[in-house]
Amino acid sequence: MRKVEWPVTLEHDQPDGTRVHLRPIRRRDRSGWTEVREYNQAWLRPWEATLPPGSPPGPSTFAALVRLLSEQARHGRALPWLIHLTEQGSTRVVGQLTVSGIVGGSAAWGQVGYWVDQRVAGRGIVPTAVAMAVDHCFASLEMHRIEIAIRPENAASLRVVAKLGFRPEGLRPRYLHIDGDWRDHLVFALNAEEVPEGLLRRWERLRG
Repeated sequence: MRKVEWPVTLEHDQPDGTRVHLRPIRRRDRSGWTEVREYNQAWLRPWEATLPPGSPPGPSTFAALVRLLSEQARHGRALPWLIHLTEQGSTRVVGQLTVSGIVGGSAAWGQVGYWVDQRVAGRGIVPTAVAMAVDHCFASLEMHRIEIAIRPENAASLRVVAKLGFRPEGLRPRYLHIDGDWRDHLVFALNAEEVPEGLLRRWERLRG
C-alpha cells in the first residue's frame, strides 16, 4: 500500500448533468455543513455513531471536528471528504464520506462511512461518491480491501452496496455504538481484484 497523500479532491460528472465532488473537509465549510446537518437531524439520527457511556467527549464544534479529521488524514489513518453537488451552476454540501481505520502492511484495508442530505437521496450521488473513493483507494493508494458496515434496518444504505456489487460477509452482533446503544451491523466488502475495470466505471455501465 502506498503512503496516504492528503489533501485529495475527486469529481465526476453524472448522466443528469450534475457533478459530484469529494473535497477535503475544511473550516470554511461550516455554514454549509451545519445547514445540512440541522435539516437532516431526524433523518440521520438512527444511523449516527454515538459514544458509549464513560467515553471521552468527542469534538464539540465544527472546527474541532475538522482538526480531528485533518490530523487523522495527515497521519494516513483517514480520508475525510465532504460530498459537494454542482447543479445549475451552484455548488453546495450535500453529505460526508470518510474512509477510516486505514491500515497498511499485510492488511491494506479501510472502512467507508457516509451520509447524505435527504433532499438529494435517490439520485445516485452516494453510489457515485463511494465508487470514486473506492477507486482512489484501490488505484492510487494500492489498498486491497474496503468494508462498509450497515445496520440491517438501513434500507437506503443496503441499496447502495447492492448497486455497487459489494459482497455480503454476514452479521456482526452489537458491532458499533449507534443512536445510543450497541447495534448489529451487516458487513459488506470489496477487494481490488474484484473490480479490475474500476468501481466507478462498473457503476456507470450498470446504471446506464
